Amino acid sequence: MSISSGSQHSVFYIPEVTYGTTPATPTWTPFPHNSYAVGMTKDSIVSNKLRDDRQIEDFRHGNKQMAGDIGFDLEFGSFDDILEAVMGGTWASDVLKAGTTRRSFTIERKFSDIATPEWHRTVGSEFDSLSVSVAPNQMVSCTASVMGKDLAIATTEVTSSTYSADTTNQPFDSFTGSIQEGGSTIAIVTALDLNLQNSLATTHSIGSDLTNRPSIGQSNLTGSLTSYFESKSLYEKFINETSSSIVLVLTDPAGNDLEFDIPNLKYSSGNPDVSDAGTVTISLDFQALYSVSDDSQLVITRAAA
Repeated sequence: MSISSGSQHSVFYIPEVTYGTTPATPTWTPFPHNSYAVGMTKDSIVSNKLRDDRQIEDFRHGNKQMAGDIGFDLEFGSFDDILEAVMGGTWASDVLKAGTTRRSFTIERKFSDIATPEWHRTVGSEFDSLSVSVAPNQMVSCTASVMGKDLAIATTEVTSSTYSADTTNQPFDSFTGSIQEGGSTIAIVTALDLNLQNSLATTHSIGSDLTNRPSIGQSNLTGSLTSYFESKSLYEKFINETSSSIVLVLTDPAGNDLEFDIPNLKYSSGNPDVSDAGTVTISLDFQALYSVSDDSQLVITRAAA
């Protein structure tokens, strides 16, 4: 008996031309990942019929939902399609801004080390949210939340499939790069977390247990910045409701840059709380806002070495 192990688990994706349909003769792109937890759930439908023996007479499966998270270390060039999809924008001269274009994918995972290899394909996959976490002594880690239409399990590849090679780029870390707050470089930041949310919601109709294409909400970017407390400057921006900005530049060992520019934000909370005799920090939550001059609440720029 062969038991599958995560060390031989692989994930690939391909953009769909028609929502929920895997393209013919697909060329699959690898999805580097640390964890994968996208799966099917179903609503439960229980009969309400009353019996004199108090038993439940019937049970059915209800509407299907495909959802979950994919965790990965951020790499240059490996996730350009994913960034484009979650932003709803289009790369133009290596610059990406928020937009209204929706993109769906078929995501395929392969279990290659069991007796009969299996391919699990989630069609109609859209990226609902993306979180980015930057902290000392760590790789830059991300979690992408996926919402899909249906799952198909096969024991063969899609006919005429080809598979692209991984970019082999090294992940970004927290050591190399810079953070600017309010236009000035700040060297006392201990953590920066970003969360971009699209608020996808499933929609169902009579006659099918599959979701229609989900509805989509606003492009909502929030986050938090944590720093050592050394003066009132950051704290006063929260107190006085002062608009500010954050620019995060990530640089990999080869010199490739990925810049996240939040040109207009307001801090929504923050206090220099003290819990012990150690260093005092202040964590400030923020809400990104539309920038007229940048035409986006977030601008991502890529620059190859």
